[in-house]
Amino acid sequence: MERSPAASRFAPTALMLGNIVTGCSVLAPAGMLPELATGLDVSIHAAGLLITFGAITLCIGSPLTAWLTSRIERRTLLTTTLAVLAVGNLASAFAPDYASLLAIRLVMLAVGALYTPQAAGTAALIVPAERRGSTIAYIFLGWSLAAAVGLPLITFIASRYGWRAAYGEIGALGCISFLLLLLRLPAGLKGAPVDIKTWAEVGRSNTILLLLAVTMLQMSGQFVVFTFMGPLLNKLTGAGPDAIGMVFALYGVCGFLGVAIATRVVDTSGPYRTSLLFTCLLLAGITGWALGAGTFALMAGAVAVWGLGFASTNSMQQVRLVVAAPSLASATVALNTSVLYIGQAVGSAIGGLLFARELLHTLGFVAVGFVVLALLLVLLTRPRSAAAVMA
Repeated sequence: MERSPAASRFAPTALMLGNIVTGCSVLAPAGMLPELATGLDVSIHAAGLLITFGAITLCIGSPLTAWLTSRIERRTLLTTTLAVLAVGNLASAFAPDYASLLAIRLVMLAVGALYTPQAAGTAALIVPAERRGSTIAYIFLGWSLAAAVGLPLITFIASRYGWRAAYGEIGALGCISFLLLLLRLPAGLKGAPVDIKTWAEVGRSNTILLLLAVTMLQMSGQFVVFTFMGPLLNKLTGAGPDAIGMVFALYGVCGFLGVAIATRVVDTSGPYRTSLLFTCLLLAGITGWALGAGTFALMAGAVAVWGLGFASTNSMQQVRLVVAAPSLASATVALNTSVLYIGQAVGSAIGGLLFARELLHTLGFVAVGFVVLALLLVLLTRPRSAAAVMA
């Protein structure tokens, strides 16, 4: 099907909007844990398991669905995925109990695992090679906006109108995003099929394996704290829903700024230097949270610094993987998304155990440990030649 130049130019934005829906679908429980716990008559820890079990489903589903669907035309694949996310969130709004909500979430995210890696892979098909890095980073702005706008709205709506209304909001946004993607993404896009040989090639690359480990450690460290950020702010500082929503907004806005900056500098400074810079910012922010725990202003300031690094580090991981092995991009981006969700599962599970035991200050220092390990691995993946630094 022929597409106008304007439609083609808008395709990356349509893909980015789909990432907003995906990000809100994944992160939503973190913005309304108290409301979920009260409404479903479960503990905060149990409500947090919606994130943990969802992340486990996502980490398994991402490479599996990448393999099973790699031969499907991309517009069909991505629009179908968004349709499932929209319907899943609308169904969540009517879930009668915790078990039903968890079941709906797991089915929804098993399909939703497709979106982020396939959107990144599709970017490589619709822009020239010299713009690939910045376009992938731009598409990942959707996750920043999910945190900057989506989470504060979820917190605001859930605290005033209930968690069911918040899920309805995400479902409505999913319907809009589905239509935009259907109208703007060119038809006939197909990536390289993913087969057993592809996975074997990935497994033989030490660089790819180290980059995947960086992603897991970065995400594990963040989700030790992020999953319970709202309840932690409440318990440690007495912050109410509006103050917590403001911190979520600060986190997301700074995340947006971080990705915007990364998008501008990655094509000139190179993915390695950009990744190193934002991993250092991530570490500085989480360290500030750990040291400032108990003082709202210090914790909010730390979240701002942390926000600069949270989405930009992940987008740089995607860029580095695509650049390291362009022919394996479908597999490596899917695996990166998978280990990202492994990190979410590990971090939220550890955070939940510590939170349940009232070890509230300890959460921050455990998070710091994970990110320090991630920074060390980033240094290990430094390109060996000067020419490669810009790759």
